[in-house]
Amino acid sequence: MKKIAVLTSGGDAPGMNAAVRAVVRCGLVAGLRMYGIRRGYEGLLEGRFEEMDNYSVSGLMYSGGSRLECARCPEMLEPHGPEAAAQILERREIDGLVVIGGDGSFRGALKIAEHGIKVIGLPGTIDNDIPGTERTIGFDTACDTLSWVIERLRDTAESHHRTFVVEAMGRHSGWLALFGGLAGGADVILLPEIPWEHEAICQTITRRMTEGRTFHLVVIAEGAGRATDLVSWLQANLDGELEVRACIPGHIQRGGTPTTLDRVLATRMGQRAVQALQAGRTAMMIGEAKGELAEIPLTEATGSCRTIDKELYDLAMTVG
Repeated sequence: MKKIAVLTSGGDAPGMNAAVRAVVRCGLVAGLRMYGIRRGYEGLLEGRFEEMDNYSVSGLMYSGGSRLECARCPEMLEPHGPEAAAQILERREIDGLVVIGGDGSFRGALKIAEHGIKVIGLPGTIDNDIPGTERTIGFDTACDTLSWVIERLRDTAESHHRTFVVEAMGRHSGWLALFGGLAGGADVILLPEIPWEHEAICQTITRRMTEGRTFHLVVIAEGAGRATDLVSWLQANLDGELEVRACIPGHIQRGGTPTTLDRVLATRMGQRAVQALQAGRTAMMIGEAKGELAEIPLTEATGSCRTIDKELYDLAMTVG
């Protein structure tokens, strides 16, 4: 193996840059020529390759987002897309590809691998929804951001006797809402994986009001419903007893300096990706289980959405 390329795909996540840095520097130490591909699969198909050295990744440990940039690429969903990507990599004599992204990125990586290119995936997504790994790059930082939002809303909620409904990112997964809501001290957490009813939320808030609570914090994952809709329903069904406001932090949850945990995880995974490619392995994802890194077939990492931790959810509802 002489040349390895790395790209970031799908949505950005804090720590992606740290992973790129680790891949490039570990590859250079191993005597490999390293290439970055700008704008994910779109850039791969457009030939946006650039050779990288130690200076290219200087300072990336601390920066959020993706310096290589991300993009959605509908062409990779077409039958000719992955084949064309593999042919481009072959023409450029790229021996291995590291793909940093989520479920959709891994499906593209798996199809490229089927055309003979050695590919290793690193789970980079704030949703933490990839099977086979207990943590994804960017999840810890996003949880910190969401809990930070909730903490600050609590000050205003308590001062003005208000109820806030905070909408967390997560169209199919409630991991971010669960961890961020638990850490932020939310009173109610609503997830797409667990059915809920408006009446039950009303009952919870009414009970808290009879106990003398003057404010309430509700976190809802976007896949479980929209904050604005829930606010309208609560105001209409609590007979004006409550002032309810929506807060949608949106893409703020994706940005910012990665936490120490995300930096270290990304760096460890980046090194392991280079080692796996050097050993000739392909179509694998580097995941983490019980603090140890493991290599999981991409077929297992793309089959479904990681199941929510029901015990942790029950704990969040108990302490909330």
